[in-house]
Amino acid sequence: MTQTFAKDRYSKMQYRRCGKSGLQLPAVSLGAWETYGGSQDGEVAKQCMFRAFDLGVTHFDLANNYGSPPGNAEVVCGKVVKDMPRDELIISSKAGYRMWPGPYGEWGSRKYIIASCDQSLKRTGLEYFDIFYSHRPDPATPFEETLGALDALVRQGKALYVGISSYTGAQTDAALTIVERERLAPITIHQPYYNMLGRTVEDDLLPHTDRAGVGVIAFCPLASGLLAGTKYQDGDVPPDSRPAREWARHWVASTSKDDKRRILQGLNALARERGQSLAQMTVAWTLRHAGMTSVVMGASRPEQVEQNVAALAKLDFTKEELARIDALTLS
Repeated sequence: MTQTFAKDRYSKMQYRRCGKSGLQLPAVSLGAWETYGGSQDGEVAKQCMFRAFDLGVTHFDLANNYGSPPGNAEVVCGKVVKDMPRDELIISSKAGYRMWPGPYGEWGSRKYIIASCDQSLKRTGLEYFDIFYSHRPDPATPFEETLGALDALVRQGKALYVGISSYTGAQTDAALTIVERERLAPITIHQPYYNMLGRTVEDDLLPHTDRAGVGVIAFCPLASGLLAGTKYQDGDVPPDSRPAREWARHWVASTSKDDKRRILQGLNALARERGQSLAQMTVAWTLRHAGMTSVVMGASRPEQVEQNVAALAKLDFTKEELARIDALTLS
């Protein structure tokens, strides 16, 4: 490794304990998803990941199906990690979505989970993942099997911690019961969809993770770009846009154009009053919950990484500010 990084990088970041575990994550993490190895090439990934690490971002979030073709994000980011101090990094990956043809290429069977982790390790060139997730619950496979496969990965030295993603509160509670009963590797972290426009987890999931001491890292905190800036402030969200196609599509479909405009403009006005961009206020708001360990953000330019991390400069909200956000997003 010839690359040198900022000596003061750990003084610039806030680190939060992941539930009751010993693992700490940066409040802002960097994820690949469709960006690295997809819409952006390896040089962009390198610039963003290096800049993130200089700012104290030690966690890089991947999955087997990220990139184009699926798996390419792991290839691209794995090459970058080779020029970084591995023991200072938390690298996560996941398995759950379709990766190859036939009945063993997706969901949560032991066959798929373990084979997928082996493939992901090969693509990244890593010896182990710090966190490996069940990317989504499998309605046809017993949780005992899925969670047992994750436990096997820990016992084999292929993962240090395990997590789950997009499990409901009831499913999370069931998984936690199984882990305790079977003495499996503990569920250290949950990665749900969560932002100002998608707040289901506040009542459904967070009470379970809080009670169990499970860390939470929110994905899609900017609602597929709706909360990233002023692009959709007029309420017009084209059907071929990212918000209309991805995780925010239900909010887009169920909210009128006038309400979209009212909500997004209202949130943006509050952000300006706070001296933040809408994206920065959104990051701060997502992190306000005591049980929230981190948010995973995408970035296609190093400047975006800087802007995301700058949100940590102002995390506090007044009761009046929170009430205004609730009035806009819960109405």
